[in-house]
Amino acid sequence: MNDEPHASPHDLDPLLNVNELAAYLGVPVSTIYDWRTNGKGPRAYRFGKRIMFGASDVRAWMDTMREPTCAATFPEVTEPARG
Repeated sequence: MNDEPHASPHDLDPLLNVNELAAYLGVPVSTIYDWRTNGKGPRAYRFGKRIMFGASDVRAWMDTMREPTCAATFPEVTEPARG
């Protein structure tokens, strides 16, 4: 199976289906559906029964999920003084 988003010959945003998005993010497919139910996941398109995610919508959603720069630093661990 090709893991690349569905490329478009019409300069449209590439689309990912639920399985491709789950694989890309490293989460179970059920998590994608849970996020949709709770309004927490990326925006999606519905075509009949199919749900597709625009690559740019996924990127925009991922940007909102990024931790602030300061959150990536860890506090220094100091050992208690021995006496």
